[in-house]
Amino acid sequence: MHSETHLALHHIRDTELRAQAEAYRLAAPVGHSRALRARLGWTLVEFGLRLADAPRTAVAAS
Repeated sequence: MHSETHLALHHIRDTELRAQAEAYRLAAPVGHSRALRARLGWTLVEFGLRLADAPRTAVAAS
């Protein structure tokens, strides 16, 4: 394939992909998913830190 033809095909595909990405971005529901995800993430981190900091009790050997 000639290099100029190959480059032209890449430019066409690039334009198509950018248009698809923009259409998806506009169609995606606007919401608080990032805020919810961040809050859930920090809650899990806090829970993990509490588990790591919890005092460990030794089971009495009988």
